[in-house]
Amino acid sequence: MTTFDRLAARLRTLSPGTVDLLVVAVVGWFTGLDAAANEPEYRQADRLTWLLLVVSLLALVWRRRWPVAVALVTGAACAGWALHGHIGELLNLPVLVALYTVAVQGDRRRTLWTGLVASLTSGGVALWVGSEVVNPQGLPVLEMLWPLVPLLLGEVVRTRRQLLAEYAARTARAEAEREREAARRVREERVRIARELHDVVAHTVTAMTVQAGVALDAFDAQPETARAAVRQVRHSGKEALRELRATVGVLRDAEGEPVEPMPGIGRLDDLVGRFAGGGVEITLRQEAADDDVPSVVGLAVYRIVQEALTNVLKHSGARHASVSVARRDGALTVEVVDDGRPTEPATGGFGLIGMRERAAAAAGRIDAGPLPGGGFRVRAELPVDEGGIRR
Repeated sequence: MTTFDRLAARLRTLSPGTVDLLVVAVVGWFTGLDAAANEPEYRQADRLTWLLLVVSLLALVWRRRWPVAVALVTGAACAGWALHGHIGELLNLPVLVALYTVAVQGDRRRTLWTGLVASLTSGGVALWVGSEVVNPQGLPVLEMLWPLVPLLLGEVVRTRRQLLAEYAARTARAEAEREREAARRVREERVRIARELHDVVAHTVTAMTVQAGVALDAFDAQPETARAAVRQVRHSGKEALRELRATVGVLRDAEGEPVEPMPGIGRLDDLVGRFAGGGVEITLRQEAADDDVPSVVGLAVYRIVQEALTNVLKHSGARHASVSVARRDGALTVEVVDDGRPTEPATGGFGLIGMRERAAAAAGRIDAGPLPGGGFRVRAELPVDEGGIRR
């Protein structure tokens, strides 16, 4: 870091009042030296010269609060020196600082009006002084230009500060938006994982409870049936553990990939078998291959069938249920139909809400409701190619 950089860094730590006093001291030093050393043929420094200097310096102390008024006072003092016959190169230093403050703390319109007034005034003073002294203040055209220099510098600095502030605001807004998006994704991921855990635990426990009830009823009279039901309970438990590992594996894997593939339509046979033996005869008709179905669609089909069969066992009192999966017109159609009483109202129930969320996540749609002749049907259509579902 250079000496100038260190000095600038130290100045930035000072309060505005302290900086203003330092500016007044520096301006007073150089202006005072110029006022004290005038050319021999011109008027030498007198009481009026030092009075104008003191007035200019006192005005500069308030340049941040009243920049236009300070510019008028320092400009009048500068014109007073010239009209008094005191010619110097640095006597306009106080008004230069004041004009810079006007531009850096104002707006473009105020800068333009200030520049116009200051330029015309400086040119008029140059014309007046040029007719009264042997060595004129300067050419009027040149005298009209010097007030524009600090105004232009202040305009540049103010514009740069505004741009930096806008960039900082944009960066802050972008960071806030990224944080909101990250929080939204976290919430969505929590909901998704909660839904997966609910599907795995609640539905599997329901199937295991049904199978355990079958085993208990047949324990004495039909031991083989009881053994088959217990084996099914064990199989359901292992399947549930595997799905739980796959779900929790998403949280452990740095890449966000599950350690095992999520269930799809290729495992519908195992799913239906898990619910078999609970007093409901379930048939499966599958006309779509697992390889031709996107994983998100396959998972949605699996969970919809799982939820629908759970409702059949828990609420419907049905004797028969059928599950069909077919691919038609760029969409995968899945239906679960039973012959019992309606499992849930078509407009309510958490099970139907969960199925609708599953279908929506796969960009599909679902209809559920009682059948005219009795029973209940759940029907979902999920897109599997670019054609999608026509709505």
